[in-house]
Amino acid sequence: MKRLITMSTGKTLLALALSALLPAGAAFAANTDTIIYCSEASPESFNPQIASSGPSFVASSQVLYNRLINFDPVKNTPVPSLATDWTISPDGKTYTFTLRQGVKFNSNKFFKPTRDFNADDVIFSVLRQKDADHPYHNVSQGSYEYFNDVGLDKLIKEVKKVDDYHVQFVLNEPNAAFLADWGMDFASILSAEYADAMLKKGTPENVDNWPVGTGPYVLQHYKQDSQIRYLANPNYWDGEVPTRHLIFSITPNAQTRLAKLQTNECQIIPAPSPVQFDEIKKNNALTLHSVDALNVGYLAFNTEKKPFDNVLVRQALNYATDKKAIINAVFLGSGTVAKSPIPPNMMGFNNNLKDYDYDPQKAKDLLKQAGLEKGFEATLWSMPVQRPYNPNSRRIAEMIQSDWAKVGVTAKIVSYEWGEYLSGMRKGEHDTALFGWMSDNGDPDNFADVLLGCNSIKTGSNAARWCDKGYDDLVQKAKRVSKPEERAQLYQQAQDIFYQQAPWIALANGKTFYATRSNVTGYSVSLMGSDFSKAKLN
Repeated sequence: MKRLITMSTGKTLLALALSALLPAGAAFAANTDTIIYCSEASPESFNPQIASSGPSFVASSQVLYNRLINFDPVKNTPVPSLATDWTISPDGKTYTFTLRQGVKFNSNKFFKPTRDFNADDVIFSVLRQKDADHPYHNVSQGSYEYFNDVGLDKLIKEVKKVDDYHVQFVLNEPNAAFLADWGMDFASILSAEYADAMLKKGTPENVDNWPVGTGPYVLQHYKQDSQIRYLANPNYWDGEVPTRHLIFSITPNAQTRLAKLQTNECQIIPAPSPVQFDEIKKNNALTLHSVDALNVGYLAFNTEKKPFDNVLVRQALNYATDKKAIINAVFLGSGTVAKSPIPPNMMGFNNNLKDYDYDPQKAKDLLKQAGLEKGFEATLWSMPVQRPYNPNSRRIAEMIQSDWAKVGVTAKIVSYEWGEYLSGMRKGEHDTALFGWMSDNGDPDNFADVLLGCNSIKTGSNAARWCDKGYDDLVQKAKRVSKPEERAQLYQQAQDIFYQQAPWIALANGKTFYATRSNVTGYSVSLMGSDFSKAKLN
């Protein structure tokens, strides 16, 4: 799930301050030393620990920072990054990471590092999020949604420095997804030395507003809703960055992004609409790229509200929804019908899982059994943003509305600004809501528990607000089992309960698309997001 929240007034002031770094009229023409990326939105923060949107992660964690691990782009398995190696104790409760030596932090006008990356930086990056008494915990209104959503606030018993290049995590219980969590955006490693310096100066918010990281680029200039400029990190530990200047041209409108790509005002654009694919393919100067993603789009029933607390109603609306028609009309070849909360190319997916056929008469029969033969009214929340798992939320909502009307259910479509949409859904204000999730770490727990676990009702990521003890026991047990085949069996059993209880209508698994000028090489999109470190123009 990649989320966008409007920047606050304080962050507007940040943008104005950052824009003073360079003359307002300064600009780079696109040349072999410069790549321009048409971003979907302004970042809400340059600290991925407190951010929650895809555009924020691309602009921060994926450009400015590194994490302890990375993911193999093909296998989606953990590989070394700032940690070169790790060991796990026989009881699965202690993880010891060996840290990479010789990694340098960048500097800014407030700070110049005096030492390389070491264990202190890992300890700071963890405890800021975990420890409510940490001096940085409440800086920038500290809200650590992802850290808490995956349960690390309760899972981690202790994190300690063994020596400068070894860090040890002690867990309260075994958790097979723990390693993968440290490749997620929120797990980016910040500089403890920088944090200490800013705390002494009385300006701790600079850590979030003027980033200092170890990544391939350094922030140079930012003007909110307009442009971000980066300069290649000359000391990048993973090799020379081939393109000196990286520019984000903030362009929310999909059609405008394509127009800029066509005129070479941008060389890379994310998330083209399926209706644009043919236009891109016909242009020899452009290339359309696709990536098999790990995601799911769905409609969540708020099971705490009547009549959605009744399983017969939820089953009825699954039968009433023509998912194949939605895929054909909206995705245009960019997605497939979903039937599970776990994507089909992920470990633990149940290949034998049943799905609900489109059967309006069956839907009517179930509604009659539920005492709702005359139907009912409900709101249907429609996302205001475009995602690979939902490229046109309004159109999908309208098709669902039409399908439900055929069985006597009147759905009123509503939508809100994205931040308000997310906030309202976390509070359970919706009747039904379109939503989705994109994998952050390649582990099925990131879907099965984060989206449907009982504890996730409290964090707000369980949009269905559904708690089934049988289901929850299975997914909690799956986290404590280390053998992949045993974990897979538990998730498969949990999916059978999901099918029977129908807290969602699982709608689609979508591919991730992006487009580039044909002379762009080295840029890639994977589970980790956007990698600009090898991108160049030929």
